[in-house]
Amino acid sequence: MKELNKLELGGIKNMGAVKTQVKLTNAIDEALVSRGLLAPRLLRECETEALVDTGSVYLVISAEILQQLGLRIIGQQAVKYADGRQDTVGVTEAILIEIDGRRTTEDALVTGDEVLIGQVVLEKLDLLVDCKNQQLIGNPSNPDYPMTYIKRTGT
Repeated sequence: MKELNKLELGGIKNMGAVKTQVKLTNAIDEALVSRGLLAPRLLRECETEALVDTGSVYLVISAEILQQLGLRIIGQQAVKYADGRQDTVGVTEAILIEIDGRRTTEDALVTGDEVLIGQVVLEKLDLLVDCKNQQLIGNPSNPDYPMTYIKRTGT
């Protein structure tokens, strides 16, 4: 039994954080540009490294990125941190998220000093965490594009 525990702990020590490049864009700016109501040079976006956090449900951004993208806080959300602390944080208006050419929109929670990619974004982009190689990969069933599954309605 001790040998099994050593193997398990050894595997955990060798596992590292999965980080990925992400492009974040103010979704309202993007819509205005596409309608010809905003000059493309005024589009607010940023590219940064993000930590993939499978223990988090939502996208999380820092106050610095909130300001860089020119986003507004549209609500509040109660949160519980991994260390057990609880707080209330701001919720942003829509952000366009692009990872490996896959795009989706999502609100974000504002806290901390780094971007965290949570489960909702991973699901919407149909991305999986490859812990062994410390990277995100497209779902092998749909490697070229994200697939969304819906229940068939009507006939």
